[in-house]
Amino acid sequence: MIKRISLVAFLSLGAMYYAQDASVIKNTAEVYSGSNFGGTAKFNSMAGSMGALGGDLSAITVNPAGTGVFITGDVSATLAVQGNKNNSNLFGKSFESSYNNTNLGQVGGVVSFETNTNSPWRFVNLAFNYSTKNLEDYVQTPGNNSIKEAVQYDSGGSTVNDFLVYNGHAYDRTGTASNLNVSLGGNYDNKIYIGAGLNFKTAELEQSDFFQLQLQNLGEYANYHKQYTPYRESSNGFSASVGIIGKINNNIRLGAAIESPTFWNLTRTYTEYGQNSSDAWVSDIFDETRRLTTPMKLTLSGALVASKNFAVNIDYTLGVTKPKYKVEGPAEQQLNDYFSSDYKNTSDLRIGAEYRVLGFRLRGGYGIESNPFDTSSLKSFNSAGTSGTNSYSSLFLGKRKTLAGGLGYDFKSFYVDAGVQNITATYDNPFFGGEYAVTADNGFSVINGDGVDNSTSIVSEVKNTKTNFFVTVGWKF
Repeated sequence: MIKRISLVAFLSLGAMYYAQDASVIKNTAEVYSGSNFGGTAKFNSMAGSMGALGGDLSAITVNPAGTGVFITGDVSATLAVQGNKNNSNLFGKSFESSYNNTNLGQVGGVVSFETNTNSPWRFVNLAFNYSTKNLEDYVQTPGNNSIKEAVQYDSGGSTVNDFLVYNGHAYDRTGTASNLNVSLGGNYDNKIYIGAGLNFKTAELEQSDFFQLQLQNLGEYANYHKQYTPYRESSNGFSASVGIIGKINNNIRLGAAIESPTFWNLTRTYTEYGQNSSDAWVSDIFDETRRLTTPMKLTLSGALVASKNFAVNIDYTLGVTKPKYKVEGPAEQQLNDYFSSDYKNTSDLRIGAEYRVLGFRLRGGYGIESNPFDTSSLKSFNSAGTSGTNSYSSLFLGKRKTLAGGLGYDFKSFYVDAGVQNITATYDNPFFGGEYAVTADNGFSVINGDGVDNSTSIVSEVKNTKTNFFVTVGWKF
């Protein structure tokens, strides 16, 4: 089951096994390639579907042509309360964890310039929108007594005749991501709206990954940390976008927007485990930098404005390219090979609607986003503790569904909006496979300073539920 290794003394290449690290693959797709950075309560209560309607500060991140829809100045700020719950199930046993975070989810503004000429260009507008999302994700998986290995001798050579039993796994990620969008838009004869935007993105995260083995009879245990964890990652990215919205008639609007690939610079500080020249187990901290390009995205939108009181919008976003790391060694090449063969172009369908009664606004939305990974085969354990090759259709992220709703009130110059989102996904969570190490201060006499290279993974099923609340206050001028 477990292959003992003597980890070499600190490879200068850094992470040779990143392509086998599920968390790196997951972060590439979710943190860096994802498009949901939060936003206003109105935007979120319509499931982020406003590509052909515009007129909202967060909608310009979907289609910058929405900047041209404004006919007054507008500033707003949003308080976001983000809840995250994970239930990790392994062979009938489960562990649930939940947590909440409150932060400034959005702040932005637009300045609208009316041309006051005979030109068909009615307005030229300049806008900015800053939005954030929390990256916290904690998944704890219960143990299983069937996954074990016989142990006969301790580190001193004495007979033990015991078993090392898998006793649980924990994955923990904390941090935040943000997007600052600056856009310029124009209104041509109240029929065509165009816009262009620049996106400045950041991500700050910390991550740890370890499982626990326990001696079945003696009860002693040790935590095995994933090689190159814990680590801290600081990143910044840049992309550009252009878009257009056209009024077919008073009731129908169509929109299209394209966002360039995002060019990321990643800086990581990580822990590496190994043995020094005296065969003593030690750990040290190293830095590395990487360059990552995440997918170009195309969004097509359509809106029905049935009357001044009711409008509905549909957005469809397609990932046009795949994530790609700049190759600086075997690790990046392994990652690129994986994304080339197992990553598929993502698709995201969203629908949102708004109904107005006097100053009241009633909103709702629904979205479904595909899993970006193909069905893959993986060597893993079953409930009896034996290994085999199994097929998984929902690795790392799974299909995500969003149900949203909200309401607001317009006081002419001021407005207040509230919104709620429920986002669910069920995915296959692989761990245990790859390199792990336990340092000598764990108090585990049998395997003090032990390193393992596991060729077989443990895969739990995780149900993730995000419940987010948003409150926006704004002023039109």
